Amino acid sequence: ACKMSKEDTFETLRFLTPELCFEIVDTVASPCYAYDLESLKKYANDCLAFPNSYGLTVRYAMKSSPNAAILKLFDKMGLHFDCSSIHEVRRAMAAGVSPEKCSLSSQELGEGFEELVALGANVNCCSLTQVEKFCAKCPGKDVGLRFNPGMGSGGNGKTNVGGPASSFGIWFEWADKASATCASAGCKVVRIHTHIGSGSDPAVWRKTTGMSIALCEKFPDVVTMNLGGGYKVARMKTDKGTNLQTDCAVVRDVFEEFNAKFGRKLHLEIEPGTYLVANTCSLVCKVHDVVQTGTAEGHTFIKLDAGMTEVLRPSLYGAQHPQVVVPRKPTTETASYVVTGHCCESGDLMTPAPGEPETILERVLTKATPDDCYVIEACGAYCSSMSTKHYNSFPEAPEVMIVGGKVHLIRKPQAITEIWKNECDLPAGSF
Repeated sequence: ACKMSKEDTFETLRFLTPELCFEIVDTVASPCYAYDLESLKKYANDCLAFPNSYGLTVRYAMKSSPNAAILKLFDKMGLHFDCSSIHEVRRAMAAGVSPEKCSLSSQELGEGFEELVALGANVNCCSLTQVEKFCAKCPGKDVGLRFNPGMGSGGNGKTNVGGPASSFGIWFEWADKASATCASAGCKVVRIHTHIGSGSDPAVWRKTTGMSIALCEKFPDVVTMNLGGGYKVARMKTDKGTNLQTDCAVVRDVFEEFNAKFGRKLHLEIEPGTYLVANTCSLVCKVHDVVQTGTAEGHTFIKLDAGMTEVLRPSLYGAQHPQVVVPRKPTTETASYVVTGHCCESGDLMTPAPGEPETILERVLTKATPDDCYVIEACGAYCSSMSTKHYNSFPEAPEVMIVGGKVHLIRKPQAITEIWKNECDLPAGSF
């Protein structure tokens, strides 16, 4: 176990107020995800201003948080959509998104993808097998190719999607083979896609963009270069995030250099997910219990009525989230706590050490008592969509949107019976 100072970790509410927190847990449910409409608009406008010279398409990586209210907002604001399965394409369409605004880049090119292509959806093939499947099902159709350019820069091994240790994309040395397969089917390669993730160092952005755009030299019909996502977000107050305007300005330079050399003005696509939504949502829940272990090496634990069933990232990556006790009776007292979730699972830990999901970390928080509100901030990306809902038979948490200071339901609380409604009995006499 380890400790962090109050200066390192003591956080305050972002867009919520104590009154809104109490309203949510007392009138909607606990736990509950709360999104902020104005924050969503702000980050969308940031991405729409991404430095470019020859045109820009911002594709929301909808796997990060696919609620229809968010999809409809971004659709109205002019964003397009990055879909990671054929099911996400259909989900976007169900929210009113035109299939032409959907781009499918998937580890599994699911059965029936050709029906979506016929409707206008775009496909980026992510392996040589996918190239062969696409060419067989959609001869003569335009296609995109996702490449692994040979390096990546994810925050950890579980989030790195480039380089020799990653299965994502066609290995860059197989470009000629992919090109030949497409040519034989009359499929024009019009998009090149990579997804490296480049943090906030302009020098790294220049290098990774250069590696990606070099792939376009082999494909004379390419008109669009998609650089994927992976823009680092500052969740904790001590984090440094990517500044799209300054850190990524070199992207524009690389595109202009490519045009000067080859006479090709490539359209830029980006696929932010985390950047768009991470800091637009808070998980609002309650302190269920406060317990202590009574040795010199012991700790005081806050047990929540939420956990890995809503926020898996700490247990999976040792991810750090700002956390705030909102007491029913205001107090200035603080204490050091280890915060755990409600699952009967030793790994259900909300305060791991950074990057070390198995190491507990004490946080300095406002003194907590049972029934106080507890807010886990920065839960907009890969929380609701990547939870372990239904573990220990906990139902799916509802979602609300804060609009003009008012709470609006955008996903209902799940009835407990929904968890097992698809289960079927064995024939009589089977046991």
